[in-house]
Amino acid sequence: MVTSLFSSEEIDRFQRDGFVVVESLFSEEEVALLGQIGRADLAMQQATFSRADGEGGAVKLSVENEVGEDIYGAIAAGHRVVDRMEELLGDEVYHYHHKMIQKEAKVGGAWAWHQDYGYWYNNGCLFPDMASCMIAVDRATQENGCLQVLKGSHLMGRMNHGKVGDQTGADPERVAAACERFELVYCTLEPGSAIFFHSNLLHRSDQNKSDHPRWGFICCYNTKHNDPYKESRHPQYTPLTKRDDADVLKIGHAQWEQIQADSSL
Repeated sequence: MVTSLFSSEEIDRFQRDGFVVVESLFSEEEVALLGQIGRADLAMQQATFSRADGEGGAVKLSVENEVGEDIYGAIAAGHRVVDRMEELLGDEVYHYHHKMIQKEAKVGGAWAWHQDYGYWYNNGCLFPDMASCMIAVDRATQENGCLQVLKGSHLMGRMNHGKVGDQTGADPERVAAACERFELVYCTLEPGSAIFFHSNLLHRSDQNKSDHPRWGFICCYNTKHNDPYKESRHPQYTPLTKRDDADVLKIGHAQWEQIQADSSL
């Protein structure tokens, strides 16, 4: 018999509000290792690019479509995240991509109001049956530019998106109307806590003008029945081999040892 990872009230909340927070999804040791590896990972640094926010700042991020033999893959394919995502979306899910958002102290840029499905719709996904899990690597506060959401805004459906700086943002006129009708929630998170949110949920974040960085690791998923009808920059359906939760520390420690060995050469 399959044990539910969410209460019926939490699933109802996700359907009603468009998001649900899971406190301490990852341990202090796991998330510290994730941050340690991320900040020392030369391969990730080389794959990192910036997006100007139209407000004088820029957000750095790295995006990966493949589930690798590293701590990122161990998290993105782990039962802890994937099983919960399948419960919320009501179908088998596959790994769409994962990314590390690197909002550095003092200089980290803002994200314009947008829906993830505002982008993914153009990748050939016919339905918004997609979602993301953002794991706080650092403490996320209002001061360092935590995620902001409009509670319940996913129920409006997909909005048109256009250019905002180097980013793609939702139609400003409709966003302004939505801001008058939906509650704005600042998603403050402790390291290791996570927010699961629907692909049509309007969300944004402010610039980080504080002395504290705000990194976040985001795992994005699509449902099997929503297999894109065309190729795009993100993958079509392939079965996801789930990984044991213990692999996060096992693989992470091995990766950290390798990084240290490489740096000593």
